[in-house]
Amino acid sequence: MENALYVGLSRQTALRQQMNVVANNIANVNTPGFRADKMLFEEYIQTPKPTNEELSMVLDYGQYKDVAPGAVRETGNALDVALEGPAFFMVETAAGTQYSRAGNFALNNNRELVNAAGNPVLDNGQGRLVIPANVREITITTDGQITTDQGAVGQIGMVEFANVQNLRPTGAGYYATVDNEQPIPAENTKMRQNMLEGSNVQAVLEMTDLIEISRQYQSATKFMQNEHDRQRDTIQKLTEMR
Repeated sequence: MENALYVGLSRQTALRQQMNVVANNIANVNTPGFRADKMLFEEYIQTPKPTNEELSMVLDYGQYKDVAPGAVRETGNALDVALEGPAFFMVETAAGTQYSRAGNFALNNNRELVNAAGNPVLDNGQGRLVIPANVREITITTDGQITTDQGAVGQIGMVEFANVQNLRPTGAGYYATVDNEQPIPAENTKMRQNMLEGSNVQAVLEMTDLIEISRQYQSATKFMQNEHDRQRDTIQKLTEMR
């Protein structure tokens, strides 16, 4: 296989990964607190032997999170909470404590505060929050304190990170820590009761990107087909000359 086909194949591989990222963003356009992922690319230079000619290929370097907040809307639900700032909620999952921006909470059969997936929302000590039975009013303050007409319940935990790009998405709007990135107390975030943060995905832009990626993929495919035809024709002509 010649260098031109390697270049085309590297481009297709990167475009396919980018298409997966964009498709996942579109699928989560209505997911509360979801933050879009973006692709990073770099040029990979190689000097194939035995020539001294440099070969430039495309390499998908990785992904980064769009940290812009999603639009916040009023829901009137006392258990809906939006984060105004860079913090995350702490959620108990089967894989341990993970982090989320989604604040559409509810109560399970044990009257524990849980998220939409039924996983317990934790306080700052990573304990569960239990709302007493027969309460008529629930108030959540800007620092996460939960009080009812029967007294105080506890405080919804929220943490911030020095570099949110070190968080690893694990699916369903959850993030896990990597590279020894440790949560720190949330000093720049406030909670807003009766409000819900939506996804920060801009559907029109993502659809436009998806169309452009598809066109570029088709272009790379056509380039590789043309290169294949050129090689085949060259081999045919060389064979006929014998």
